[in-house]
Amino acid sequence: MRRKSVALWLLFGLPIAVFVVWAISDNYTLFFKTLLNGMTLASLYFLVASGFTLVFGLMRNVNLAHGSLYLFGAYVGWFVGERTGSWVLAVIAGFLAAALMGLLMQLLVFRHMQGQDLRQTLVTIGLSIVLADLMLWIWGAEIYTFDPPSWIYGSTTLPLVAKFPTYRLFVLFASIVIGVGLWLLLARTRIGMMIRAGVDDRAMLAASGVNVQRVFALTFAIGAGLAGLAGVVGGTALSISPGEDTRYLLASLVVVIVGGMGSVVGAAIGALLIGLAEQFGLAYAPTYSVVFTFVIMVVALAFKPRGLMGKSQ
Repeated sequence: MRRKSVALWLLFGLPIAVFVVWAISDNYTLFFKTLLNGMTLASLYFLVASGFTLVFGLMRNVNLAHGSLYLFGAYVGWFVGERTGSWVLAVIAGFLAAALMGLLMQLLVFRHMQGQDLRQTLVTIGLSIVLADLMLWIWGAEIYTFDPPSWIYGSTTLPLVAKFPTYRLFVLFASIVIGVGLWLLLARTRIGMMIRAGVDDRAMLAASGVNVQRVFALTFAIGAGLAGLAGVVGGTALSISPGEDTRYLLASLVVVIVGGMGSVVGAAIGALLIGLAEQFGLAYAPTYSVVFTFVIMVVALAFKPRGLMGKSQ
């Protein structure tokens, strides 16, 4: 087993090490700027995927309308931000709007389809199509953007890369804080214990006097709210437009599959791998950049079928 592990590290680690040495010696500014871009993109992917890993990984609910929650939160946040002039209120509105939508989905759809993966898949695909058309009808096909608040606007001087957008550094910091908070919620609190117990043995948890449906509804709302929050954060860093729901749904799927279902740490690792692969691909091999994401997924599943941090059942 140890020889196999060493061979695996040599197989993948050696080419990466050679590339890093070559890239730094060739143009170290480009390398470190791409590294930071990859980490900030990974932060955005993690914010979306962290909600998805709660719903799909922990609760085993196949919600293929998760990308629609991202876009819905982004649009609502933009609307509130335009009316109030407050970016913070836009973030709160995006979170609450998506959380409310997720709560309704749990109560009206998933509550009646527990364990029926195929039905959940088909129904949420239908929901995502309907929601996409409704959002296109309400907000049109225009591209919307947010202006970040003045305290995170502009650029920050950093070693090796000269100047880097302050907002992107803020996104990186915020994702770390949210990730640690989410991990503490699941691993160190009573509600986290109930969520994990409800997934493992719902009947036993209900017999102990816990309202399982309420716990699951709250979990679904938090997961959906994180998608809406990510919509406002992502819309500020990039933009809001039709089609973004599909992009971030696919990114969330890949991140959770690579990282391992139900693992917040796995979602962080998966997001980091995918974000770095996309940005380094665009910087050094733009023709093949889209291939790198799927190569990572195939390799991860080949050696760790349950994901890098997935647990055997």
